[in-house]
Amino acid sequence: MWIHEPPPTLTRREALRRGLLAAAGLAIAGAAPGRAQMPAPKAKSVIQIWMWGGPCQIDTFDPKPDAGEEYTGPLNEAIPTNVDGIRMGQLMPNLATMADKLAILRSVTHGVNAHETASYIVQTGQDPEDRLVYPSVGAVVSRFKGYDGAYEGQIPPYVVLTKSQGRFSEAGFLGPNYKPFVTGGDPNRNPFTVEGIVAAGINEKRQRTRRDLLHALDTLGNLMSRNPQFEDMEDAEERAYDLILGDGAAVFDLSQETDEVRERYGRNTFGQSCLAARRLVEQGVPYVTINYGGWDTHKRHFETMNQKLPQMDQGMAALLADLSERGLLDSTIVWWGGEFGRGPKVQWEEPWNGGRSHHGACFSTVLAGGGFRGGVAVGESDATGSEVAERPIHPRDIIRAIYEQLGIDPDGHMPNPRGLDLTVMPPSEGGGRLDEIL
Repeated sequence: MWIHEPPPTLTRREALRRGLLAAAGLAIAGAAPGRAQMPAPKAKSVIQIWMWGGPCQIDTFDPKPDAGEEYTGPLNEAIPTNVDGIRMGQLMPNLATMADKLAILRSVTHGVNAHETASYIVQTGQDPEDRLVYPSVGAVVSRFKGYDGAYEGQIPPYVVLTKSQGRFSEAGFLGPNYKPFVTGGDPNRNPFTVEGIVAAGINEKRQRTRRDLLHALDTLGNLMSRNPQFEDMEDAEERAYDLILGDGAAVFDLSQETDEVRERYGRNTFGQSCLAARRLVEQGVPYVTINYGGWDTHKRHFETMNQKLPQMDQGMAALLADLSERGLLDSTIVWWGGEFGRGPKVQWEEPWNGGRSHHGACFSTVLAGGGFRGGVAVGESDATGSEVAERPIHPRDIIRAIYEQLGIDPDGHMPNPRGLDLTVMPPSEGGGRLDEIL
């Protein structure tokens, strides 16, 4: 079970007091002479659609219909969008009607073809090194916008739907307080049983009975209930039970949505994860990752795409439309992408039978909402989507832009256990700031 608590040597009140003092100190430092003042944040939350395994750039947001069958396979069409000059892959008709909301980055690069290293680079913006393991974007947002910031919600500030991303340490040197709460379960099932909160088959009445019995048997706790040393334990218990029985649990109850809304997102795990993510940011959760697996298509790539791309298209388009209709898109960043792209040249030979390899030289990432400018495509790949032809964009450039929209100073101090003089992000490289979408 995920429980956020201050270090055991501090009471909760003392931790909050110190946090407020630290925040005040950072605010003063940010206004110091010679240091640019951060603009007011435009975004409050992030929904990251993590395409675990690496989606193919030319099948999605950077189609190359003229490259020939050895590159396109049967997906050899590019469809127009609602923005002149921007085309998308043929299996994404819903997203094609929403291009005006998207900032499509077509020249992202890091040159790494190994899942673990590429995931680390894309999720942290840092180059791998032996000295430190840096935290992911979700952990950094949790650190600055979660309980150490202004967030007071019962749901943890960093949530992953529904499986751990693996392949890298999400919290890095920030430590376990900033790891994500991984829901488990399947939001397409009724009910959506969030593993780690409550085991399947244990209903609300049984949970309350168990709690009452536990308290009746806890004679030491009853004797010491007014002892300040027990304050943090009681607070943690209340948080946990709120996730099981209170308002926190209700956020995960997708049966509160109409059948029409659920059908709009798609009655599959990804579509319903998108709906759950909307409900979470609606409650103020700062960072939600949808861990969308199945994109490591070394074999039978096109069979997989015929199933997964329509699901992705429907769920992501419904999410963007729903956020927009509810007035949440302006304050919510939607970040789509994986650790790299796929090899543009199809591997038709055995044993791949039409598969695509890893490809970190050039791939696509998409940003929407949260103050980012939509209706633009930034950067350009070559005629086959193999190499960057114009305007290289590095993962740290994207992450710096996300932090700026959230009001997190990428050049500000990053707390760390060694007391090192670290900034939240290293300086931009290559193309630098993404001024085209800011």
